[in-house]
Amino acid sequence: MDSPNQIDFHFLDVQWPGFPEEKTREWIIGAITREGSVPGVLTIIFCDDAYLLQLNRAFLDHDTLTDVITFPYEEDFEGLSGDVFISLPRVRENARVFKVDDGQELFRVIIHGVLHLLGYDDSDASAREAMQAKENYYLSLLS
Repeated sequence: MDSPNQIDFHFLDVQWPGFPEEKTREWIIGAITREGSVPGVLTIIFCDDAYLLQLNRAFLDHDTLTDVITFPYEEDFEGLSGDVFISLPRVRENARVFKVDDGQELFRVIIHGVLHLLGYDDSDASAREAMQAKENYYLSLLS
């Protein structure tokens, strides 16, 4: 059975004017395919700090702000499937801190979440470095 190849974007009480859904969808599919996986059902949910903090507390037992949390779907889906929650205020703040364009930081966080679903980890320095290299590679593929 072919994978449904469905990637949806939802904005929960936040906005990103002009967000390029189709370009982003194609880029994510390309990354998943290059990683040797098959796209399944992915939902990218953009939210605020409070919403993501609530998820971080409830599901990960972390009481800190973060920019992205991923939840893989574990059953009844073919292909890489899951939810990627992204705090847009964190993305914008991180862009200022790292002195990069808001859009570049947004795409970095999106691919970071997808890489987590693909099994990449950033729990130690070596893994973080490898993951950042992958992020940079996929960012370089954006036109």
